[in-house]
Amino acid sequence: MLAVCGLDSLEQLYAHLPEETKLKRDLVLPGGKSEYEIYDYFKARAAENADGYASFLGAGVYAHYRPVLCDVIASRGEFLTSYTPYQAEMAQGTLTSIFEFQTMICQLTGMEVANASMYDGSTSVPEAAMMAMRITGREHVVIARSVHPEYRQVLDTYARNGRWDVDTFGYDAASGRMNIAELESKIGNKTACVIVQSPNFFGVVEQIPEAAALAHKHGALLIVVFTEAVSLALLEPPREADIVAGELQSFAMSPSYGGPYAGIIATKDKFIRQIPGRLVGETKDADGNRAFCLTLATREQHIRREKATSNICTNQALIALMATVFMAVYGKLGLRELAGQNLAKAHYLADGLKRRFDGPFFNEFVADCGAKTPGAVNAALLEKKVIGGLPLGRFYPELANCVLLCATEMSKRAEMDLVKEALGA
Repeated sequence: MLAVCGLDSLEQLYAHLPEETKLKRDLVLPGGKSEYEIYDYFKARAAENADGYASFLGAGVYAHYRPVLCDVIASRGEFLTSYTPYQAEMAQGTLTSIFEFQTMICQLTGMEVANASMYDGSTSVPEAAMMAMRITGREHVVIARSVHPEYRQVLDTYARNGRWDVDTFGYDAASGRMNIAELESKIGNKTACVIVQSPNFFGVVEQIPEAAALAHKHGALLIVVFTEAVSLALLEPPREADIVAGELQSFAMSPSYGGPYAGIIATKDKFIRQIPGRLVGETKDADGNRAFCLTLATREQHIRREKATSNICTNQALIALMATVFMAVYGKLGLRELAGQNLAKAHYLADGLKRRFDGPFFNEFVADCGAKTPGAVNAALLEKKVIGGLPLGRFYPELANCVLLCATEMSKRAEMDLVKEALGA
């Protein structure tokens, strides 16, 4: 490299740099280690972190069991190394898995068509809002304050740069559900969509039919958001919605410092041409055999940029495959049983605690810390190798003395008892 550059030394290569920026000694690094020594080192570091700790954190990222088969399938070379399914004759496996994914999402959400996945739940929400604006020709969005705060932050970023209006409406102080009366005061004839989450950020199941009736009365669309996909196996699907947007992290995706995950958008068939991302459809090959291909790909990579519905330039095919395998492993009855375990354990955890809201909940709820502070409760639990709930004051100042607790099928009775004891139950 130096010879090609016409130089004799590295010092000549770096001659343009100021002297004070040059390191004139060896890096302070330990000597090399063998593979088994490195393995032992990282096991020790893992033991210092969450390994071996029980966790009651939820808030959009959930600790569910990941069947081994999910990684076995997703690690196969045909899936792991394939980039994108443009050439249908070369990508039938990927296209088949995406088609199955779309079908399962439709069954879960009660919608008629689903896309091949989005980046994550937070980006699905503004993409769904923009889809509603294209359909209605309006640019006013109304969103519940009980939607995940970070999802709302992403929506605000889109809105600020897209120059469309976002209004927020509150929640009922007793039930934790959306405030229907306040919602009605925010909707007008320029409203494109109403966005609600169920179960909402507080874990409370929302009154979707009422929100749908109110939105449709004003010619707006209803977007229903979910962060806990397991809830869809037990709760009534949001069929009244026009668009469903959500996060599939619960389906075999490790919390993993926040990603990668897979989001979805599902909708009614009549809105299919406005859905962002790509869709896989079923067809027949030249010999009449069942085959799959990209049916609609309304993305700027495929069509004229001004006609594109989104600048989302890919889907989370490999991560969505994990979710597909997860749903196939559990099946309809298995998913329902899994959801039932989450429901039962969360209600056991809540029993005896001072719940902040009395609305129906699935696997997470808001608990009042009483005379203690969330910080003190969590510090005491951490000493017992238990990660407590999320202090809500960060997002909701009026709930500064409350924590959001989550119990899944991974929660054990003894660990739940420690949380209840720490909260004075």
